[in-house]
Amino acid sequence: MANIGEIIGQAPPRSIWEAVWPQRESYHPSPADWRDEVIYFLLPDRFSDGREHGRDLVDRARPANSRPAGWMWNRWAASGRDRFQGGTLRGVISKLDYLRDLGVTALWIAPVWKQRPVTTVDGVPAPDDPHGYSVQHFLDVDRRFGTREDLVELVGKAHEHGIRVILDILINHTGENWDYDLGTPGSPQYVVRPPYAGRNGKLPFGAWRDGTGGRLPHGTAPTEPDHGVWPSELHDPDAYTRAGGDGLGWGQGGDDEPDAPYRRADWFSRDLDQSKELQTLIRIWSYWTALTDIDGVRIDTLKHVPPRDATLFCGALREFADGLGKANFLIVGEVGGGDTIEERYLDLIGRNLSAVLETGETRRLLRDVALGREGFPFPDAVEEFFRRFATHGLSHRSLGSVYVSMVDDHDDLSIDPQLRFGALTPPGLSEPDPRQVTVGVALLLYSLGIPCLYYGLEQGLTGPEESERGWLMGEGWGRRELSGDRYLREAMFGPEHPRKAGAAGRPADGESPTAAHLFDTDMVGFGPYGTTNHHVFDQDNEIYQRVRMLLSARAAHRALRAGRQYLRRLGRADGGYALPRPGDVLCWSRVLAGTEVVCVVNPSLTETRGALVEIDGALNARTQELTVVANTAEIGGVTKHPLRSALTVLPGPGASRHIELQDLPPASALVLTNQPVN
Repeated sequence: MANIGEIIGQAPPRSIWEAVWPQRESYHPSPADWRDEVIYFLLPDRFSDGREHGRDLVDRARPANSRPAGWMWNRWAASGRDRFQGGTLRGVISKLDYLRDLGVTALWIAPVWKQRPVTTVDGVPAPDDPHGYSVQHFLDVDRRFGTREDLVELVGKAHEHGIRVILDILINHTGENWDYDLGTPGSPQYVVRPPYAGRNGKLPFGAWRDGTGGRLPHGTAPTEPDHGVWPSELHDPDAYTRAGGDGLGWGQGGDDEPDAPYRRADWFSRDLDQSKELQTLIRIWSYWTALTDIDGVRIDTLKHVPPRDATLFCGALREFADGLGKANFLIVGEVGGGDTIEERYLDLIGRNLSAVLETGETRRLLRDVALGREGFPFPDAVEEFFRRFATHGLSHRSLGSVYVSMVDDHDDLSIDPQLRFGALTPPGLSEPDPRQVTVGVALLLYSLGIPCLYYGLEQGLTGPEESERGWLMGEGWGRRELSGDRYLREAMFGPEHPRKAGAAGRPADGESPTAAHLFDTDMVGFGPYGTTNHHVFDQDNEIYQRVRMLLSARAAHRALRAGRQYLRRLGRADGGYALPRPGDVLCWSRVLAGTEVVCVVNPSLTETRGALVEIDGALNARTQELTVVANTAEIGGVTKHPLRSALTVLPGPGASRHIELQDLPPASALVLTNQPVN
């Protein structure tokens, strides 16, 4: 055992089993209930480099004013696809005040582990992998992001700001740190991605890659930090499934098959054989938990790990964290493929897995409801969205605790086109309207689940203006098969230039990750709204202020975090009530131990709305009024229902009760409660 300062000042361990184990005097405790938290997910390369003070805010009204002379859209798009932009861990530290002011209570940070220095595909250099899933050294931090010291400091500073930290980890695969040896006449000696080999046996292991994209001699084990993969336990060729995969096997197989092709094949990676290296993986991520004092992990591609191994890993890591005093350590699994497989993994792994990242049908429905389909909102989507919570089979307590819900993320694999929610053009309009983010965030924050904001959502990022998107058609704007996830990942800090490709953009040991010579002055940075050298950290922006207000209301009223959830009916001309129809506002309640909090959104971006909203008749039989505790219409305008104003509870048919709402502006959210407000 050694103290943290001694360990982070040394070179990273070469072997996890021989590593000096970190020990602290005390560890940051877990929250009692993760439903009380609001997570903010960021890509360290795209969030901040800490140097925004040297750049101007982007001109949202006229983004062209934030573009240099000679601007070319294809260069901006290529920068976003192929290059690191220059964000760092110290940049994240510099924005902790910004995040605390917004109301964020937990950070989920995309992988910061050391990446494969140079990637080649059959001898041809491949684009960089800025999102961090091509790991070459599992016990080191990529120098483009900073150092292990920076990571430890970030977690400590975040805790001082009342913000917890969740790190993104991998147990399914490593980067392409070695190549296959086919050994067949007339073929190359080594290949990067051979065809899928089938369910049985393993392809021959070829050679380890060095740090420049070449290969070490056949049979030679890595010795240098940039060679092969680390820790040394992963030097064993049998640590990998070695099933190959040129993309054909990766998506195949049934979820009930432990050896399904998608659990064995490579996908721009080298798939690990967990049955051989599970204890190594458990020890790696236990080491980081002890070293950094993190509060949880998000496990990438958990679905691709055989369920038995996933169960053992999650159970062991939770037990280790519990031993540190982190009794409610969060383990979130990425289980793509829809709600059914997400629920199945929750059942299979049980309490060892805290929650799954909701990426399936429920996210799509949330976006449909918030955006409006065939009216504002589309009634079938509304009913289906709320019905998913009512018929899930779990109690509201369980359901709210086991799903991390988002409007956007860095992949949006279930969404087509793969564009940020704010970049989508609603029906009936000619261009996006950033105000629609208000509706999406209200649905996210006030529905069952642990909410997670994707970085930049609070600034209403919409991408380039509609009139300029034609220049990006050849670069795949709005076409998933061409652009992939590129346009989900603008750099909020507005870099002037991206990093140089490959090893040329990586700092040397002890060198600042923002040193000028590491950046490619022949390319433009991938900044917000299709700009360069202009940042978007604007705390006075209307969207930021709206999101901040909604977060504040959630923090102040536990019913919004832990209450039962009910879609509310609206009053009709005949005196009865009915579920919302096109053109109506959308209302639902969260109810907890006698408290009812009513949530209202007007999804229309063009029309002011009103409504008679049914509330719980029995709960409010003696309630005289509801008090307004949030109204986004107050930001930048005048509202019919200002904060702390009261709405009279009116009798309806039989024992029913309702309130009357008037003049709700477009894309606004309103929150009311039957409890006294100080």
